[in-house]
Amino acid sequence: MRYAIPDLASGEHRYHEIEIEKSRFITWTAFIPDIASFDALLAQARAAHPNASHHCTAYIAGAPGEQNAIGFSDDGEPGGTAGRPMYQALEGSGLGQVGCVVIRYFGGTKLGTGGLVRAYTQAVVQALEGLPRRPFIERRTLRIRIDFAGEAIAREWLAMQDALIESADYEADGVTLSIAWPRERDSDLSALTSRLKGQLTRLDSSA
Repeated sequence: MRYAIPDLASGEHRYHEIEIEKSRFITWTAFIPDIASFDALLAQARAAHPNASHHCTAYIAGAPGEQNAIGFSDDGEPGGTAGRPMYQALEGSGLGQVGCVVIRYFGGTKLGTGGLVRAYTQAVVQALEGLPRRPFIERRTLRIRIDFAGEAIAREWLAMQDALIESADYEADGVTLSIAWPRERDSDLSALTSRLKGQLTRLDSSA
């Protein structure tokens, strides 16, 4: 599966701020490959803004449409006015492995439930508009055992399939290549077997 993710380093976040009725809404957006990464982002936001009124959150720690590694929180705002709208904005972006914290400093004017939904949605949507993105290809580990005569052919074919060779272990009778294989190309594996007929001695794959 191929999809877009934030083009940010682990631990890095992008800052965006808007003001609505004198309340400040500061959005931190980050690359979130797993839930632990999001926990770290939230802890960092709380430490940087300990006096904020709210630290509302949403994340998708996986592919777009992920249903398990997701989460959102209103952090004291009226139920359904912050975390869920933020999550829906993330979901609508088509991004995966993304999360955000919206830090609110209350300005003295109540926005009402509808106003809060609009404010938190706007805070995330605007933050995502300027977010750098890069493609992500879901991969699994593949190991092939071939004789020396087949190595050059295998390397050439794997490069054409956008497969990444992570290591090569040489022994007396052949070489084992460890490969990060694109899951979207699983149906093409039979072509490798056919191409290396007589030279491929083993093919192992992870789930």
